[in-house]
Amino acid sequence: MDNEPQQRQSQPRTKPAEVRLDELMDAALALFMNKGFEATTISEIVRDAGVAKGTFYHYFSSKNEMLAALRARFTGHFIEKIEHALEVLPAQDGIARLQAWCHASVAAYVEDMAIHDALYHDHHYQTRGNPDRDAILNQIERILEQGKRAGNWQLEDSKLTAILMYHGMHGAVDNMMSEDKQEPERLSEALAQAFTRLLGCN
Repeated sequence: MDNEPQQRQSQPRTKPAEVRLDELMDAALALFMNKGFEATTISEIVRDAGVAKGTFYHYFSSKNEMLAALRARFTGHFIEKIEHALEVLPAQDGIARLQAWCHASVAAYVEDMAIHDALYHDHHYQTRGNPDRDAILNQIERILEQGKRAGNWQLEDSKLTAILMYHGMHGAVDNMMSEDKQEPERLSEALAQAFTRLLGCN
């Protein structure tokens, strides 16, 4: 019995840096969704995260920099969801991969729309040359180029087509969410058909 306390492993006094960073970002995201970006203060973020203000400035120089990090994290999660849907399909089956992209993209956008709106629908969002949008466009462009190499379709400008698909999907989902009747699966199928027609596949 006397040796039991010595045999117990002591618990770490501080959390790992990556855990503390995630908790800080999670606290900020919750506040942005509840109050909006402009109305949220750094003091509120560190209060809800349970850390000192110095911890915030250890990771971020400003609230805008944290917003950029949250956007990058959101985009990374979005792309991961699409990749999971694509990885089970052969690279040479471009049409199946395009259909999977449509279904997974719509589902991910609908599922995380509240987060998306909190992070992107403000004047801080740069619509030209922003890395978040470009990362998703690159993913679409890879699908299109793989399908082209496999002979699934002929395509002169994969980047332009990727832009049309990206904005078409976002616009269609935004429009669906504003309507009384929301049918993501039906919209996904309609988008898949429209994009395959765009590529001259049907």
